Amino acid sequence: MTEMMQQLKKIGIIPVVVLSDVKDALPLAERLMKGGLPCAEVTFRTAAAEESIRQIAKAFPEMIVGAGTVLTTDQADRAIDAGSKFIVSPGFNPKVTEYVMKKGVPMTPGVCTPTEIEAAMSLGLDVLKFFPAEPSGGLGMIKAVCAAYVNLQIMPTGGINANNVRDYLKYDRIVACGGSWMVNGKLIAEGKFDEIENLVREAAGIVKEIRG
Repeated sequence: MTEMMQQLKKIGIIPVVVLSDVKDALPLAERLMKGGLPCAEVTFRTAAAEESIRQIAKAFPEMIVGAGTVLTTDQADRAIDAGSKFIVSPGFNPKVTEYVMKKGVPMTPGVCTPTEIEAAMSLGLDVLKFFPAEPSGGLGMIKAVCAAYVNLQIMPTGGINANNVRDYLKYDRIVACGGSWMVNGKLIAEGKFDEIENLVREAAGIVKEIRG
């Protein structure tokens, strides 16, 4: 794993953030830092994503901010130019994956079958996103595929929450879990950043409880 992936493994839980308004980017980032999860995967599902990443990267250079739901090379360029330290996609697109890798930016494409895993690993990747985690078999499926691919490390996302994240974190082949329960879109839209910080602190506490 790269040094940055080692840092993400230490953090344990990556908040997956959907921002509809750029004004929420910095208040949210501040609460993630204070709560003990100094990272964020800002998804490119909204028009606010690019500028939100740019502002977070500038204001909090110590924070590991990346872009999620990156589907095209154009989105990858925009995300990287904005300051993304890593790129995540929901599926495995060889063109986009190779493009990002050639730029020297950590890339984590999504997979959920052995065929996709082998295709991604053939490019030299050993850390892959498992998505959607719970609907695709959850931890049991991850353990099954990891038994076949001994060098594989997984970042599961999809259906992971405060009730099941402990089980995922206990498995040594999990780098970090992606989750959105502590950065719920409704809480962000309503400006309930105190509540978000409390949820983030609880999540960080779970990581400490499991991984020390």
